[in-house]
Amino acid sequence: MARSIFDRGFLYVLQHSIDIHHSIYPTVPPQGIYFEALVEKTFNEIKKPFSLVEAGGRNLPRHDLLVGKTRISLKTETGIGTRRDSITITKLCTTEREPWNAKTLKERVLAHLSRYDVILMFRAIWQPHVLVYQLVEIPVALLRLITDCRPEPVGKRQGRQSLGATVLRNEQPVFRVHFDGSDGKCSVRGLRVADCRLLLEWERERRTDLSIHTGQTS
Repeated sequence: MARSIFDRGFLYVLQHSIDIHHSIYPTVPPQGIYFEALVEKTFNEIKKPFSLVEAGGRNLPRHDLLVGKTRISLKTETGIGTRRDSITITKLCTTEREPWNAKTLKERVLAHLSRYDVILMFRAIWQPHVLVYQLVEIPVALLRLITDCRPEPVGKRQGRQSLGATVLRNEQPVFRVHFDGSDGKCSVRGLRVADCRLLLEWERERRTDLSIHTGQTS
């Protein structure tokens, strides 16, 4: 899209909300549905001239938030192993229905990607004395490069085998896609932040005397 829906006003208010959360829960980043609630609240607060701000519904195969006509998918990556320059999406979507073959799995991922226009990811990178927060816009078109990859069996799991592939752009690796044979999830690994749009990055003090509660990446 020519103009990002995540403009300066949106980022200012969302950062402020995340900072308030951090001041109360300094070792529990707002992940999953909590981040979704902050984003929805932010759009409602900035009162943009959008015709509609509507939650997409929990556990449904569609967008997380509809703002005007823009369908938004919200993701979080807050685990202790989160890297500053590399993104992991542990659950891009679920593809657990049969048949379990490369062609069908790719078709299901592409059908899922067609349900939204924009992906916003909130990330927390744990460093010795600070938490680095990032807001990243992941291009849907970049993930659609899965179209041309060739998933092959990986691992030694008995039963339904996992499939994986390196996704290329101009013959250069962009990320890895993995179809887990055990739970049917499609994940993305090694997606470079540099290939996405880093909207905002800032640091907050981390208290090392408190236990870390990172939750799950979503």
